[in-house]
Amino acid sequence: GYGLSDIPQQPENTSFLDLVNDTASILDSLNISKVFVVAKDFGAKVCYTFALFHPEKVAGIVTLGVPFIHPNAPFNLTLPEGFYIRRWQEPGRAEADFGRFDAKTVVRNIYIIFSRSEIPIASENQEIMDLVDPLAPLPSWLTEEDLSVYGELYHKSGFQTPLQVPYRSLGEKFKSPKHDLDDVKIEAPTLVIMGENDYSFKFPGMEQYVKSGEVKKYVPNIEIIYLPKGCHFVHEQFPDQVNQFLLSFLNCNRS
Repeated sequence: GYGLSDIPQQPENTSFLDLVNDTASILDSLNISKVFVVAKDFGAKVCYTFALFHPEKVAGIVTLGVPFIHPNAPFNLTLPEGFYIRRWQEPGRAEADFGRFDAKTVVRNIYIIFSRSEIPIASENQEIMDLVDPLAPLPSWLTEEDLSVYGELYHKSGFQTPLQVPYRSLGEKFKSPKHDLDDVKIEAPTLVIMGENDYSFKFPGMEQYVKSGEVKKYVPNIEIIYLPKGCHFVHEQFPDQVNQFLLSFLNCNRS
């Protein structure tokens, strides 16, 4: 339901597990036995869940912006009512907010909001789209041509599935067929690339969890690279550096 991908028949019922199963089905249909899985943002949940369900298929993992988060990790994500995730979990709220603009403007606003270092939180009488001044410039690394391409893709797909996964599926519960939840570990070699100015570090407990090494309890074979001045979109902000990190990781862990 994103970009050029087909919209699910029941987008309102789409789940993270659907994306995990789709990934496995794609590999089976192509007769590919083992892969490196690279994921951005909420794709990390798909990636790590795939690794728990199908460890034999995973040669290594790379995630951008989001590490593995154990269901029992010591987080307190209680944030104000205006917190963007809470707003977008509310059926109809984002639809009404986004519906005031064309798809290109929605994408523009999202890039501007999420390239900042602060968590997007609206006040009581604001919507999330109102957090952006209409005259605010794009980030220096995003061109109008880029924006036009993305805007056209979202014009085609709409935002129903992107709102369903991740925001309205975050509470989804499922059990790994290979692991007890209390003893979950990601054994595959793992690389996490994060920008030092990524707003996600402001989530309560996130910076401590990552930088203290707490995450290594669950992902023992992990390397974390921090990009100074990097925001939530490090792959677009610093593509050459990120590509080099990816290639080095692949070469080091190729069997």
